[in-house]
Amino acid sequence: MDVVELLPQLHLLRFPVGQAYLWRDGEESTLIDTGPAGFAASISNCVQGRLRRIVLTHFHEDHVGGAGELAALTGAEVLAHHLDAPVVRGEVPGHPPVFEDWERPLYAEALRHLPRGGFARPSKVTELSEGDLLDVGGGGRVVHVPGHTPGSVALHLPSHGVLFTGDSVAASPVDGTVMPGVFNIDWAQALHSFEKLAALGANITCCGHGWPIMGSWSPPRVSAPTPTPPPPSPS
Repeated sequence: MDVVELLPQLHLLRFPVGQAYLWRDGEESTLIDTGPAGFAASISNCVQGRLRRIVLTHFHEDHVGGAGELAALTGAEVLAHHLDAPVVRGEVPGHPPVFEDWERPLYAEALRHLPRGGFARPSKVTELSEGDLLDVGGGGRVVHVPGHTPGSVALHLPSHGVLFTGDSVAASPVDGTVMPGVFNIDWAQALHSFEKLAALGANITCCGHGWPIMGSWSPPRVSAPTPTPPPPSPS
């Protein structure tokens, strides 16, 4: 795990696949996502003071894999949107992505870096909804951004101009192009959510993958992929 300081109170935690963010308010900290399983002790060692809460942007393993272990280790409260919380707790399976052909090799490569054998689920998850305010960064607002998963959320800290997007926004590792995240359940919803987040005008946009976007950005002209029609039935 690599730790990168973005602001005195904001650190980026990078894992073999995925990343998380640690925000500090005085002697208390908030973790946005946890990365995959296996890094709870390393994350705990980065925390100065008390880890008060863990905000999960969505249910995918590279974002929630460490939540159960880290909550047990630190006593932190785990929070997720009410549509994704049952998946995070392990009560129901998560909806699989609707893949474009070009996404399949990317997905296979990401899976290769995830630990095998499952991960510890948090037994208790506080459920969030659109517009909820959290005691983070002078008032953190929960923004519901469905499309990547039904209960994907972003966390906006308007007092600091900081936005945590999960996988609803990504920065290309090649040239830094701002784009919607991949592996979505509903591309049309994902594009609407992408535009909703761009309108917030954040100064620092902390993506789930790729380097954080420094400065405001506008959504490029993209459209939802056209579904491939099924082959004709044999006569």
